[in-house]
Amino acid sequence: MLQFYNSLTRKKESFKPLKEGEVSLYTCGPTVYDEAHIGNFRTFMFEDLLKRVLILSGLDVKHIMNITDVDDKTIKRAADQNMPLQELTEKYTKMFYDDLEWLKIIPADDYPLATQHVDGMISMIASLLEKGHAYKDDDGSVYFKVASFPKYGQLSHLIFEEQQSADRMASDEYSKEAAQDFALWKGWKDDDGNVVWDAPWGKGRPGWHIECSSMSTEYLGDHFDIHCGGVDNMFPHHENEIAQSQCASGKPFVNTWLHSEHLMVEGGKMSKSEGNYYTVNELKSQGFTPENIRYQLLSGHYRTKINFSLAKKQEGEKIVKRLSEFKARLKAESNETKLGAEFPKEYQLFQENLFCDLDTPNALAVFFDYMRKINRKIDNDNMGEGEASAALLFIEKFNYIFGIIPDDNAIPGEIINLMNERETARLEKDWALADEIRSKIDSLGWNVKDTQSGSKLSKK
Repeated sequence: MLQFYNSLTRKKESFKPLKEGEVSLYTCGPTVYDEAHIGNFRTFMFEDLLKRVLILSGLDVKHIMNITDVDDKTIKRAADQNMPLQELTEKYTKMFYDDLEWLKIIPADDYPLATQHVDGMISMIASLLEKGHAYKDDDGSVYFKVASFPKYGQLSHLIFEEQQSADRMASDEYSKEAAQDFALWKGWKDDDGNVVWDAPWGKGRPGWHIECSSMSTEYLGDHFDIHCGGVDNMFPHHENEIAQSQCASGKPFVNTWLHSEHLMVEGGKMSKSEGNYYTVNELKSQGFTPENIRYQLLSGHYRTKINFSLAKKQEGEKIVKRLSEFKARLKAESNETKLGAEFPKEYQLFQENLFCDLDTPNALAVFFDYMRKINRKIDNDNMGEGEASAALLFIEKFNYIFGIIPDDNAIPGEIINLMNERETARLEKDWALADEIRSKIDSLGWNVKDTQSGSKLSKK
């Protein structure tokens, strides 16, 4: 039985999808004005884990992740760089997709772009105006009337005391925990340049919150199963989504809300000024592998703060190496086919931990205890009949969930970095350094072959 902690009810609940055997899942995607950082990927990795566990439980998952390619941040960054908005957002959207693939995150079924769904947003705003949940401002903006939705604050547990005239918030994001009428549509201003659409109430552009409401319901329906994001999205973004979606449709919006906690980096809040702001490309340059990053991000429970650190790279490498060696030992030990093999009894406990609100720390503990037990049996040459095949079944499921065992032919990040250094040395005609690096690569178990099309690596 799947159980998740529902942010809406503040309790762990048994999960039952609206449609038997199928799950509708919406996750807030990136705002593509810059490279995504490791804090963003803590949330995206948690959502990947959730999706894998849902699939493991036998459910078909329809997953939608939006791309925010128009909002305050994207418009400002495009103006600062003197670049067309579309050129800027396409650049960072591609980088995001590349990072997802490298980190072995299962792609969503669709990645709707906000700029391609403005008509649906205009339609939803028109419905809110018609029903008295929104009002027009003199500058062509449209605001949601928070006082018209008595349940406002149900997700973030914000207490709203109705007031005669609520403060208005034109900015997409605000941290003040007070109910404020928020912008559904922003009347055109000079700073927007050519980023503009025509609406019945005047030209302008959508607010950030209406984008997710419109796109999620367009792809998944007015009422769907699960909505995810980081805790920083809970207020105001998700709170506002609930208000405008339910007021527009007159139906429930989402049954289960899941939120991942903040990621600490080097023991503190991530900040460029503190020097602990890491993108995926920066971590690649430090020699991190996707498996190492996945291990760090998934070893802690998604609802607890965890700390990502460069100093943990060596620890992660040891774990990944142990797992790879365990898999290799099992393959060498097993002379039989896995067809007809049964899972070991420990697999049931592993699965129960995952099904209980994605309890990865205890699931990992179960698997590592099992791995130690089987390694001792191999060491003492007392493996029972079928145990190696059963263990291989278990390790396949384990790696499907965590993705921390490299493909047998995958090239480690350390080797890739050495190859890049060697190529630089060859370009600079520093043959002595190139030979020295080649010898180091050789000592780490890889062959280097220089060809007309470049250097090629192969495992010894």
